[in-house]
Amino acid sequence: MAEVQPFLHDLLVTLRAPSQVWCDRDGQVRPDGVQGIYHADVRVLSQAVVHVGGAEPESVAAGGTGPGTFEASSVLRSIDGPGADPTTMLRRRRTVEPGRVSEELEVSCGTAEPVSGQLTLHLASDLTRTEAVKQGLPTTPRAPERTDDGVRWSDGEGAEVTVMAPGATITSDERGATLAWDVQASPGRPVTVTWSAASRVPGVVDAPASGAPEWAVPEVDADDRRLPALVARSLADLEGLRMTAGFAPDDTFLAAGAPWFFTLFGRDSIWAARMLLPLGTDLARGTLRTLAARQGTKDDPKTSEQPGKILHEVRSQELKGEGGMTLPPLYYGTVDATSLWMCLLHDAWRWGMADADVEALLPALDGAIEWTLEHGDNDGDGFLDYADATGHGLSNQGWKDSGDSIQWNDGRLAEGPIALSEVQAYAHEAALGAAELLDAFGRPGSQELRDWAAALKQRFRDKFWLHDADGPYVAIALDRHGAAVDSVASNMGHLLGTGILDPDEERAVARRLVSADMSSGYGLRTLSTTASGYWPLGYHRGSVWTHDTAIAVLGLAKAGLGAEAGVLARGLLEAAPHYDYQLPELFGGNSDDDGPRPLPYPASCHPQAWSAASSVAILTAALGLEPTSDGGLTATPPEPSAVGALTVDGLRVGTRSFRVSAHPGSTPVIESSGGA
Repeated sequence: MAEVQPFLHDLLVTLRAPSQVWCDRDGQVRPDGVQGIYHADVRVLSQAVVHVGGAEPESVAAGGTGPGTFEASSVLRSIDGPGADPTTMLRRRRTVEPGRVSEELEVSCGTAEPVSGQLTLHLASDLTRTEAVKQGLPTTPRAPERTDDGVRWSDGEGAEVTVMAPGATITSDERGATLAWDVQASPGRPVTVTWSAASRVPGVVDAPASGAPEWAVPEVDADDRRLPALVARSLADLEGLRMTAGFAPDDTFLAAGAPWFFTLFGRDSIWAARMLLPLGTDLARGTLRTLAARQGTKDDPKTSEQPGKILHEVRSQELKGEGGMTLPPLYYGTVDATSLWMCLLHDAWRWGMADADVEALLPALDGAIEWTLEHGDNDGDGFLDYADATGHGLSNQGWKDSGDSIQWNDGRLAEGPIALSEVQAYAHEAALGAAELLDAFGRPGSQELRDWAAALKQRFRDKFWLHDADGPYVAIALDRHGAAVDSVASNMGHLLGTGILDPDEERAVARRLVSADMSSGYGLRTLSTTASGYWPLGYHRGSVWTHDTAIAVLGLAKAGLGAEAGVLARGLLEAAPHYDYQLPELFGGNSDDDGPRPLPYPASCHPQAWSAASSVAILTAALGLEPTSDGGLTATPPEPSAVGALTVDGLRVGTRSFRVSAHPGSTPVIESSGGA
């Protein structure tokens, strides 16, 4: 069989970073595709399959029961009593903690007489790196070693997993190990056996020191009941993505997503922290500090490092991907993370991050400013751009980083250096935010940044605007010749609220975003259906990305374009129940009248940090939240409301907590408690 990326959409995941379990819909971990138990970037167990009485249990229900917990219920007709009703059950309760997975296997019955049989669990391990699993490369089970009270696998390079199974009889061979228990259950007297797997993998990421999340968990009540359900599920998922880096062990950030991006990503971690700011600034502080600890200090073409640049991603070892791509463990190949880091610092300060914490990061801000003004423009045209100089790095270095994401309307790929439209907007917003910070902390250089931003805004207006039969729109990018790449794409939604557009321009963008070729009814398509390269399951050429839509919703609400914000917000809320309120990384761009549901993108990560954080972005936009300079909070809900009446208790600005209640046609009520 050809080597293909395994699908994820029909699998269940339970996680507590940096550990995760991917299983089938019945709870079994089968030797198939991506299924397995992972720690950091290694699959430590590739199989964990239960049999009772020689047969697999027959599933009746399975799913998560809370952060890091899972339960599957099955019937055991292999050892059941007579009659049509299933009267013997297995409950498989799984708990995932950082570095440890444990299970309780409970057999119960409602039969007239006791039931008995042998319960076995077959385990296998290939100790394969996640990127090899992602590419669908063949793997080979490793032979286990027997221990005094269990079994162990190791690779000789520091990765190991040790299984303990009290009371089990253990047999093993080169393909794996089988744990066996003889069980007997009586009515009212279930029997339970347990096993656990402890993992250790040398790497750069670990669990945070604190088990408590860095954000408040608000109480949400809305006429549209999908919003409270989405927020609750999303915040629970985000708990499992909390991580620390070995080079900044006291600070917490969010891993980009499971299973492929279970590590620090500059852009992804920044956007997730930024969306969560109305719930507190601690996550933003940890994210900013972690990234500042590995801010670029030198020119290194091999890693794309430059002085002041914010990194793209961190891995424990070199990443070998499809098409000859090879990325070093510390990789700086991103054109937008530096500007977004500056935006997060400014926004966190506005949302109440302590002045002392902000001031400690000002040297890193100076470095980011230097990169923006001195290193971000490769061809001297006045725009931030990128081009891979190594021949084996990322060919595209914005958030749409697939090889075919930046293309002309006729399907031709744009040639670099490429200047993305949204990157210029981020840089404009970052420069103005940095200027405000410099003034507030008595540091020089603010006027130079304001002048630079003003000049960038004018250059942008001159070069990026295009017209077609449907009116004006913003090009996705400029190519190596300075020509505006004419695809109609979602990138222009990121411009809203950054200050790079005037109100008339924002209205023009809004019209294009909610047109039938861009708005699917489930969210914002990454590429217009009118483009030659459009495909509803194209990674960046027609699919819907949750965070991409949410960023547009935030910008539309900030621009006072409530009707358009509502169209896109309601699209995500329409999609949410189809994914059990765990909105994935991306999903299909099919219209809401084309089939029964949004098409799953089969390899889409879930949970994904910025997708889950998008629920708070929708909430923020629906209330029109903005912090005030004196530590207060304002609410200006856009009209018409996308969700009807909405009350949120537990919003944060600095040390103060707020309750905001908004009803259509009425002035919002804001109550505060705590703080100065």
